[in-house]
Amino acid sequence: MRVVIQENYDNMCKWAADYIAAKIRNHKEDRPFVLGLPTGSSPIGVYKELVRQNQAGELSFANVVTFNMDEYLGLPHEHDQSYWYFMHDNFFDHLVDMKPENINILNGMTDNPEEECRKYEEKIASYGGIDLFMGGIGVDGHIAFNEPYTSLNSRTGVRDLTTDTRIVNSRFFGNDPEKVPAQALSVGVGTVMDSKEVLILINGHNKARALAAVVEGGVSSKWTCSAVQLHNHAIIACDEAACGEITVDTYKYFLDIERKERL
Repeated sequence: MRVVIQENYDNMCKWAADYIAAKIRNHKEDRPFVLGLPTGSSPIGVYKELVRQNQAGELSFANVVTFNMDEYLGLPHEHDQSYWYFMHDNFFDHLVDMKPENINILNGMTDNPEEECRKYEEKIASYGGIDLFMGGIGVDGHIAFNEPYTSLNSRTGVRDLTTDTRIVNSRFFGNDPEKVPAQALSVGVGTVMDSKEVLILINGHNKARALAAVVEGGVSSKWTCSAVQLHNHAIIACDEAACGEITVDTYKYFLDIERKERL
């Protein structure tokens, strides 16, 4: 596992965007490059930089297929808090050559959530799996909507949201947790871990405890993102603010390793 520490959020996002862009450019297989994507505040800076490169003619998305991590159950596309809306508003609508048919987001308005999730897994498999899955984590270390104690082998399915998650997300729903959907559709921890590469963004003081648990703690379903410790090609990109709870020795170790990577 690599831990790439950047001075601030902007630098973290620039590093992550450049890493993703290089992977897309260097993709030589006949099939499309398959990219897994998150919502939330952490990836917004990454999306802005990828859009900038795309609009400047530096990066093409013509041969990229995307799969998003999750979607609220019961929110239509046009709802301004649906993740379909978020992704189009912050990313897809600004790309000059992204093909709409290559965008995959779970349907929160489905009449058969279990079947929707089964077909999502099948569609991912039909492309040969995900090449790189970018994700963020919650303050409790959850990845996608895989709350604490979700199986680390879980697949795409219906998730019940904890009270804490609904409270945190209520800032987008008029600060009323009751307006936050109680369930969501989400890829599983196992779905993410099946990707060829996993890139996790962790930024801000409020994520410091989660970063320490993911990097220095044991693998546990209490912190579902800790599963990345078992992945052969996992990267955590973080900012200085998120490093407040890791030990000095751990901090110095990863800085030293990344310095040598650049030499």
